[in-house]
Amino acid sequence: MIPEKLLEILKQDGVVAIATLGQDGPHMVNTWNSYIRFSPEGRLLIPAGYMHRTEANIAHNPQVLITAGSSKVKGLHGPGAGFLIKGTAAFVTSGPDFDLLKAKFEWLRATLAVTIESATQTW
Repeated sequence: MIPEKLLEILKQDGVVAIATLGQDGPHMVNTWNSYIRFSPEGRLLIPAGYMHRTEANIAHNPQVLITAGSSKVKGLHGPGAGFLIKGTAAFVTSGPDFDLLKAKFEWLRATLAVTIESATQTW
């Protein structure tokens, strides 16, 4: 289940950080809160225009860490809220997860589909 506070955060301007681990070590890439969508099954869907190293890392190790936050959402101790999302990811280039994002982002080459294992509010 996707926490309501996370959904509220993703409606705001902000940066999402995606961490992967490949044969050459850790790698981070960013996207925008407003780019994130959810599949009907609850997967986090992220449009990928480039993200080639991220894709290679996920082929090696599908585990991802994702952070998202907004200063405009009330957090645990005042203004600002953020989440740490842990999950497993795959790059998809066809099917419903791809089609959902391709309709919105004509530039995407793939969809990064993340099955959420945990979503923990961190602040």
